[in-house]
Amino acid sequence: MIKTQDYKVFTLHNYDQIPQLKEYLSPEQYRAIEVVGSVLPFKVNNYVIDELINWNDIPNDPIFILTFPQKEMLEEEHYKLVDEALRNNIPQTELRKIIKDIRTKLNPNPAGQLDHNVPILDGQRLQGVQHKYDQTILFFPSHGQTCHAYCTFCFRWPQFIGDKNLKFAQNETSGVVEYLKRHPKITDILFTGGDPMTMSASRLKAYLEPFLSPELEHIQTIRIGTKSLSYWPYRYINDKDTEELLNLFRQIIKAGKHLAFMAHINHPAELKTNAVKLAIKNIKETGIEIRTQSPIMRHINDKACIWKDMWNIQVSLGLIPYYMFIARDTGAQHYFSIPLIKAWHIFKDAYRQVSGIARTVRGPSMSTHPGKIEIVGPATINNEEVITLNFIQGRNSNWVKQPFFAEYNETATWLDDLKPAFGKKKFFFETELIDDVKLN
Repeated sequence: MIKTQDYKVFTLHNYDQIPQLKEYLSPEQYRAIEVVGSVLPFKVNNYVIDELINWNDIPNDPIFILTFPQKEMLEEEHYKLVDEALRNNIPQTELRKIIKDIRTKLNPNPAGQLDHNVPILDGQRLQGVQHKYDQTILFFPSHGQTCHAYCTFCFRWPQFIGDKNLKFAQNETSGVVEYLKRHPKITDILFTGGDPMTMSASRLKAYLEPFLSPELEHIQTIRIGTKSLSYWPYRYINDKDTEELLNLFRQIIKAGKHLAFMAHINHPAELKTNAVKLAIKNIKETGIEIRTQSPIMRHINDKACIWKDMWNIQVSLGLIPYYMFIARDTGAQHYFSIPLIKAWHIFKDAYRQVSGIARTVRGPSMSTHPGKIEIVGPATINNEEVITLNFIQGRNSNWVKQPFFAEYNETATWLDDLKPAFGKKKFFFETELIDDVKLN
């Protein structure tokens, strides 16, 4: 029997009300929450605290690291700067300047997402929308630009820090609908954030219903990117508007759309509670497909056995393993990232230990400015060690599935760390890659 839960959220303003912190954390770990949380967003709720974190495994528990700021998530010089500023109680204007300067050094909008992927409608930039790949657009509904809890690795951390210059959101659907009418090759729309599933059912309905119009018959799939299954499964069990929400899902599917949850699940621990299992059951009974994805991250899931277990549990619950990503080059990447070659070995080792039904998963892949690039693996060609790469998606669709090669590098953690193999000066796509690419 699942009991109704009171939803409690903790941020920097009230984290001292979490009883487990003073019981299980050292003074240094406790201090890090305020220091790092002043730069990178921090938010957690009672479900994560009470049902997901193993407090007897602090500081190593992966869900604790996933949700609570750690000292090493800031570079040492940045940590000292913020720590001293807070201890000296400097004026807020000076503190905000220090924090802003640090944030600008953390590559707040990687892969050109703020500037390069914004579509144009009647000469105007359609803010809160991204159109990078031919068939898919991303829509950032302004009422969904928060989460039930914030992941410490999140590459969209600028959405949550209150800086309007970095935030990416759209309040209305009319412009998006008009853009879609003019672009019949687009088949998929991805609602993302933040987390759209933080919205009420009525608010979500207001955003989604316009995309059910007969004029948008070419839109086949509506995707919703969400962490809610892991961070607040009661949303689909016994919240005040749960039934209204589930009926909305049924309405969308009845209208002939394929509705897919793109569930962010980073560790097997997130799939073991009774609440998440019931939430998955309730969602799937509406006809929704649930696909799963996660970056591979040091301190959280950088072992093949973790991925093997996670994919097997997902399949047993009727979920579809979809992507293993490389941690994006933003925020605390230095804390979470692992070398590309190591990520490939982990993927390969986990992949070989699961049945074919779980081998729907792709990766490891990097979501870079030119596109989604898969690390196919190391190889030796003409006595030269190389890393084979491949576009899963590209700004130019002709790049897709075209293999290319980089010099072998055991320490590279991102595309920018790689050099073309065989003495070439550029990768094949670089001469065509122009910063102001606009998709027609």
